[in-house]
Amino acid sequence: MQTIKNLRKIETICVFCGSSEGKVSSYRESTFNFGLAMANNNLNLVYGGGGKGLMGILAQAIKKGDGKVIGIIPTRIYEMVKHIKHDEDELIIVDNMHQRKADMYSRSDAFVALPGGIGTIEEVMEAFTWLQLGYHDKPVALYDINGYFSSLITFFDHMVDQGFLRKELLDSLIIDDNEHRLIERLKSIDLNIPAKIDRHP
Repeated sequence: MQTIKNLRKIETICVFCGSSEGKVSSYRESTFNFGLAMANNNLNLVYGGGGKGLMGILAQAIKKGDGKVIGIIPTRIYEMVKHIKHDEDELIIVDNMHQRKADMYSRSDAFVALPGGIGTIEEVMEAFTWLQLGYHDKPVALYDINGYFSSLITFFDHMVDQGFLRKELLDSLIIDDNEHRLIERLKSIDLNIPAKIDRHP
């Protein structure tokens, strides 16, 4: 008898990505394609706002596909970018970075990192850490455009090898270079982590 797997309900994805566009065109093109794929799957976007770099390209793609875009931005950063064209349906201005991340996390059903800088890495690693500690049970993914995260993935493997990261937790991190497959994996992944691993670091 064939077992039918229940799909995870995902309506809104929190995406972390760069406020720069990167040096090669594939970052821009794949980011736009990911936004269109989200919109085609009726997925809304929560992101850091601002309209710059890959962040801006992603928001444009979502809007082109008639999706909804929510930007959450601290006052200090908003003052630096408010002159830039924004594509948000709703732009929420908060006091600080801590409030920004708390609001982004609470409004989202999954987290995806695209290429970006230290801010992108810090945000997705916090979401991954919270999954480990049981503060949420939402999938976390890396959209590995042009092998951008390959060195990070190698480091994760090293952490597992050295006994600082459990393989079961690393296996729960979705890593894919195809936007359609990544979205399907977000919907279908089993995150029954409490039954598999000790959540403590």
